[in-house]
Amino acid sequence: MSRRVRAAAAASLIVGLALAGCGVRPADADSTLERIAEGGVLRVGVTENPPWTELGDQPSGTEIALVEEYAAGHGADVRWRAGTEEVLIDALHAGELDIVVGGLTDTTPWVDKAAVTDVYREVTSASGETEKHVMLTRAGENGFLMDLEVFLREEGRR
Repeated sequence: MSRRVRAAAAASLIVGLALAGCGVRPADADSTLERIAEGGVLRVGVTENPPWTELGDQPSGTEIALVEEYAAGHGADVRWRAGTEEVLIDALHAGELDIVVGGLTDTTPWVDKAAVTDVYREVTSASGETEKHVMLTRAGENGFLMDLEVFLREEGRR
């Protein structure tokens, strides 16, 4: 993990813990959490990377199930948008998407264009390397990111 990613993760953790102690949730620049929590639409970019994400008539896979469960918990519908990582990151940055999934790991090159969740699952690849999986959200949507991370931590314990 790069020094910049570690520093950002540590800062995010410190701020999150400080705010959690105050009972205050960080705000979203564009009210993402408020929009989806009112039974809105969660806009998700997905790139194919089985078994995490598989495209077809309807996306499926491990991360698809997680996103659907997260949205259901908020009474939100999911709108899927398939594409390459680069296209989806541009759409995320432009505010057209809320999350990007696709078996992404903490070594993602998109840290300058998106917010990266905490690692929610670690798996050992066929080559014996540990993969630390993350999802990407729009930068500045801090309340949404924090809410998603709480959900992912709870799911990671199951």
